[in-house]
Amino acid sequence: MSTTTEQLAGISATTLLRFATAGSVDDGKSTLVGRLLHDSKSVLTDQLEAVEHASRSRGQETPDLALLTDGLRAEREQGITIDVAYRYFATARRRFILADTPGHVQYTRNMVTGASTAELAVVLVDARNGVVEQTRRHAAVAALLRVPHVVLAVNKMDLVDYAEPVFAAIAEEFTAYAASLGVPEITAIPISALAGDNVVEPSANMDWYGGPTVLEHLETVPVSHDLTGCHARLPVQYVIRPQTAEHPDYRGYAGQIAAGTFRVGEQVTVLPAGRTSKIAGIDLLGESVDIAWAPQSVTLLLEDDIDISRGDLIVPSGDAPATTQDVEATVCHVADQPLTVGQRVLLKHTTRTVKAIVKEIPSRLTLDDLSQHPNPGHLVANDIGLVKVRTAEPLALDSYADSRRTGSFLLIDPADGTTLAAGMAGDSFATTAEAVHVADDEGWDF
Repeated sequence: MSTTTEQLAGISATTLLRFATAGSVDDGKSTLVGRLLHDSKSVLTDQLEAVEHASRSRGQETPDLALLTDGLRAEREQGITIDVAYRYFATARRRFILADTPGHVQYTRNMVTGASTAELAVVLVDARNGVVEQTRRHAAVAALLRVPHVVLAVNKMDLVDYAEPVFAAIAEEFTAYAASLGVPEITAIPISALAGDNVVEPSANMDWYGGPTVLEHLETVPVSHDLTGCHARLPVQYVIRPQTAEHPDYRGYAGQIAAGTFRVGEQVTVLPAGRTSKIAGIDLLGESVDIAWAPQSVTLLLEDDIDISRGDLIVPSGDAPATTQDVEATVCHVADQPLTVGQRVLLKHTTRTVKAIVKEIPSRLTLDDLSQHPNPGHLVANDIGLVKVRTAEPLALDSYADSRRTGSFLLIDPADGTTLAAGMAGDSFATTAEAVHVADDEGWDF
């Protein structure tokens, strides 16, 4: 029996959950992930045997489940998470893609990577320490990246005698902070990742808690970020012109649909030039289809022979974003070198990369009280701030609130290709500050 378009879209939207874990150092993220994999029967026998062997060699009597995710040698030796560890597992109710992200401040850039595509973030807090600065930082990043669901996992409840007042105080503080950032949904769960309390199985030690376990919540949380319902966008990655005897006039525009749906016969506009045409055909995996949707990789054929190249954006004519050379966005600075006013950078948006200048840094967010530090002049590693950038060529940027794919961009060092900052267009915590005049340098006059 064939599967309809609607059925395929429904399957992709409801049965797969992408989520990320975050938290401060030693809050137990990797242990939680290991417990989740182990107790949900998602660990192969040879993997478990390898963990048991490694644990015994370190003098531990019981298996250290954190080793299931800490894959790098440096991670195992230091007992910390450095890189983002992706794990794929499934239960009878849902499939999961999990990103276990680092807790150290210097690896916040990796947390941004892991959470950028997540529909849910699990933020761990050590019940003995409560909400700390890094907890606030991860909540801010989750809010900044528009992660729709956040779970506060208050870990190590066994070390505070499973006391309900401890959990309640932490949950109240975190919920108030995250809500002030605009996080739409927050669920607090008391757990012990080491003992397994409320991870997969309900805890017998916390009869005062009547909510779901971590896995139960992951299996039942609604996944609302359906790319097929967003504004249709196709960044052109490659122009296909075989010029063979069999296909002498073939000219197709290939790329991955970033969002929305395209249909044969639909009128489209090519940005930033603004030329219009109609979709004459759609090629998918070597076959012609009448409809295609995100995140499929397709080739569009247009009725008119117009000038289109890599980096152009194909959109429905009735739903085209405005083009601009003045980009205002919130950025998370991820490089060791600072980002300064007047700095020349490259801005990469989907498949398009253009020259740009940082014209202004109006404010930097202070995580402790969410206040704004006006006109800081620069951003350093892990800073979150408002940035205004002038580009050499027009860009068709959506608001990040409308589209996480086409509303995001990277700022890159043109000298060595280092990623400097991850940006979210038209969406920020900051307020506009006094403008800063920047003189255009030779060769970057725009």
